[in-house]
Amino acid sequence: MAKTVLVVDDDPTQRRLLQAAVERAGFACRVAPDGESGLDMARNPSDGVDVMLLDLVMPGLSGMDVLERLQEVRPDLPVMVLTASGSIDTVVQAMRAGAIDFFVKPASPERVVVSIRNALQMTELRGEVKRLKKTASGELSFDDMIASAPAMRQVVRLGQRAASSNIPILILGESGVGKEVIARCIQGASERAGRPFVTVNCGAIPENLVESILFGHEKGAFTGAVSKSPGKFVEADGGTLFLDEVGELPLEMQVKLLRALQEGEVDAVGSRRPTKVDVRIISATNKDLSQLVGEGRFREDLYYRLNVFPVDMPSLRERKDDIPALVQHFIRRFNASEGTKVSGASASTMALLNAYDWPGNVRQLENMIFRAVVLCEGDELKPEDFPQLASLAEELPDMDIGESGSSDLALTSASLQALQSDEMFDHPVRVTDTAGELRALEEVERDLIQYAIDFYAGHMSEVARKLGIGRSTLYRKVREHDLRVKPEEDEAQAG
Repeated sequence: MAKTVLVVDDDPTQRRLLQAAVERAGFACRVAPDGESGLDMARNPSDGVDVMLLDLVMPGLSGMDVLERLQEVRPDLPVMVLTASGSIDTVVQAMRAGAIDFFVKPASPERVVVSIRNALQMTELRGEVKRLKKTASGELSFDDMIASAPAMRQVVRLGQRAASSNIPILILGESGVGKEVIARCIQGASERAGRPFVTVNCGAIPENLVESILFGHEKGAFTGAVSKSPGKFVEADGGTLFLDEVGELPLEMQVKLLRALQEGEVDAVGSRRPTKVDVRIISATNKDLSQLVGEGRFREDLYYRLNVFPVDMPSLRERKDDIPALVQHFIRRFNASEGTKVSGASASTMALLNAYDWPGNVRQLENMIFRAVVLCEGDELKPEDFPQLASLAEELPDMDIGESGSSDLALTSASLQALQSDEMFDHPVRVTDTAGELRALEEVERDLIQYAIDFYAGHMSEVARKLGIGRSTLYRKVREHDLRVKPEEDEAQAG
């Protein structure tokens, strides 16, 4: 999605020139004829202003007044001022009021565009630094999460409830869904915010070192113990210990973990006395612990001790509404770390990403965006920047992409010809109504899909192939239009 630049100037000629330069550079542009309306646009979230070009001398609310008021409502908004007078006093006053750059009219379009790009990059860098600081200090909150999809609302609600107590939490979900992120947000929303958040990947620790890493050891307790180690429980004292992939713990360590949780103390290897700890436990797994209990590979008493407050994280394919925001988030992050200047992803790219099933979930999306940002040669990510999805891109038809960037079933020229072919006359899908007027695209689309389902006896793979769309898109359309599908296909769809 293109960044939006707001031009505030009372001179209509200047507004037109700046708007042309901004749009030619690939940015969206809004214009305001005075300071009051410009201020309203800047603080209105629906306008989505990312950068402001502000004339200093205007009737009514002057540019300096706008700068002062912006410090109260949008202190993070980068503002570049325009002035007919390039006096040092004017520039210094504007910079002190919050401007990040200035131009003397008439401003060079190239200079304006370069300044806009630099301002956006600095905003991304500041955002990334802020995120890293909050992560490192244990103050990440639910407001920092990308969780607008309906499937994530229950997760956020449960996380917020759990944060208000010290109840043990078990986060369930596939690998790569972001279980650690929700754990950090629970910590940041709790009274333990700002205290240690210690992560232990139970599946990555050598079996003979699990006890030492979790509970610590004394110097000389075993061969190679050349110094004392406090262990992860002591490191997390006062804060949160996140046990990732807890289902991988060896059985003998599960006994000692259970005792540590029950007694609130740990026995370091080689120590003569236990150490009291105050630790909030959040564990996570991508396995079915109840099944492991039945197989004798996980202790039942430990399972009930950990599974007091379960939180189910949905997979990325269950929360595809979050993909656009996640893509933009990762682009900003990699712009900051790699020094790139990718503004976003094209509509066709977003259609491609939405059509994929993401077996590796958010982690896979993050890695794909990283590679795409490195490969990208323009301002936007294009489908060719995702060579891993080349086969999927070939299967997708030419899509009619709306302003939202989401792809719907498009009536391609082949589909329109099919509507009028001899084969369709026995069961026609009418393009016009009884009055001879064109029917709404949605109605024609619904009838066409229903006809295809009936024609191919509910074989959804064949229906999707003949219509030139992916199965996931077809099933979404079936749900949206409440279409008739054979029972056996309903089961396949549910699965």
